[in-house]
Amino acid sequence: MLGSPRRTGVDGDGDRDVEGDADAGSDSGSGSDSGSGSGSVEFAVTLEHVSVRYGKVENAKQVAVRDVSLAFPKNQVTALLGPSGCGKTTILRTINRLHDHTTGRVSGAVKIGELDVYARDTQPEIVRTRVGMVFQRPNLFPTLSIFDNVVAGLRMNGVRKRPFLREAAEAALRQAALWDSVKDRLGLPAVRLSGGQQQRLCIARALAIGPEVLLLDEPCSALDPQASARVEQLIVELSAHITIALVTHNLFQATRISHRTAVFLLDEQNSGTLVEDGPTVDVFSSPKDPRTLAYVTGTIG
Repeated sequence: MLGSPRRTGVDGDGDRDVEGDADAGSDSGSGSDSGSGSGSVEFAVTLEHVSVRYGKVENAKQVAVRDVSLAFPKNQVTALLGPSGCGKTTILRTINRLHDHTTGRVSGAVKIGELDVYARDTQPEIVRTRVGMVFQRPNLFPTLSIFDNVVAGLRMNGVRKRPFLREAAEAALRQAALWDSVKDRLGLPAVRLSGGQQQRLCIARALAIGPEVLLLDEPCSALDPQASARVEQLIVELSAHITIALVTHNLFQATRISHRTAVFLLDEQNSGTLVEDGPTVDVFSSPKDPRTLAYVTGTIG
């Protein structure tokens, strides 16, 4: 069983009080209410009654995620928890429109600020200039240098001016706490970096486009404890000015670095569903749904 979560995201000079987050959305099993009762909280991303289906035939068994309403407060870390296969990564991919490249079909509403992500006139490229994503394992371009990996997204968006690319690369690498380690070898193949450095390079590449939102899909699962600690500290620092959605199976990690936690489980039809969301300290110490209590104490999951 987990111990009591700390009242701050991290200790040391990264301390942040999460007690003031109690009104950021609702904590009911039906998801967050991004409307009334949210006080002065500003939401970077909102999902309203979102479902994701796979395949061409309507079939309840093909519903990966069912009727999820969830709001992500601006400049906070929201952890998405739950056992494998309950829809956490599906939700991240929904925000970034990555289902466009699969048989996945999204219903409901997804907004990044005021941008309607699935409106007819919204281009996926516009969404991806506002949202960066980092996957479970470092997905570098193996034939490219460290520098070229960092600026790959900018080049895909049409940026060609070398001085601008150099400035953007340095800024992103500094943000990712990697500049001092690689500044003298930017031309070397990125695959020569250690696993932890490769993951931070992927974060730098996502940061180079200047996103408002950063989606992290288990970014520490393939790293050793030391590299994981560095990435966790980086997440805390970045959340001062970027909204972060973090999928993790590590409950301790969620208590260390997230402001809010959303718990997903499978429903009776084997579809992922949002059971509860709220301030992390409340979800772990006084959950409202008995299923949440069972999950965070290890009874299920």
